[in-house]
Amino acid sequence: LCSNNNPYASFGATLARDEEQNLWSTPHDVTHTEADDDRVLYNMIVVRNQLDKDSEEWQKLNYDIYTLRQTRKEVRSRWKHILEDLGFQKEADSLLSVTKLSIISDSQNMSKARDILLKLSEETNIFPTSWELSERYLFVVDRLIALDAADEFFKMASAVYPKRPGGDRADEGPRALQS
Repeated sequence: LCSNNNPYASFGATLARDEEQNLWSTPHDVTHTEADDDRVLYNMIVVRNQLDKDSEEWQKLNYDIYTLRQTRKEVRSRWKHILEDLGFQKEADSLLSVTKLSIISDSQNMSKARDILLKLSEETNIFPTSWELSERYLFVVDRLIALDAADEFFKMASAVYPKRPGGDRADEGPRALQS
């Protein structure tokens, strides 16, 4: 039952609208880029919003959107844990922050950053097996190259998220380093 006199009637709508505008992982996250993976998520949201909420298609798209956001959150968390373990506790969030205004620090680093990102994808499980490489992490690797920490990051990712047969990641995760 809805009442026009209810001052809290729009509360849920405001939260839902904030969540819909967020393409990365959490509400009010202004660090998302307009990369391909963001456009895919945005298009899924647009299609879902045109469907009847009680339909099976809406439920499936809603689940897919949730799953994609959770996967992105998990990948970001993996990167953050490794950065913190490398000594970047205070800088981890800013190193992972990528906006439309972000630039590659040195164009000569671009091919090296691509190579390292591809190597991370192929030789570690820092990304899930179904993950398509995100442009966001190219900027992060570029920053690590500028800090002369890219090789150490790769070594740490290999130790914490080693490639397992069948594509399963290590259950230990970041705790493997504490052992």
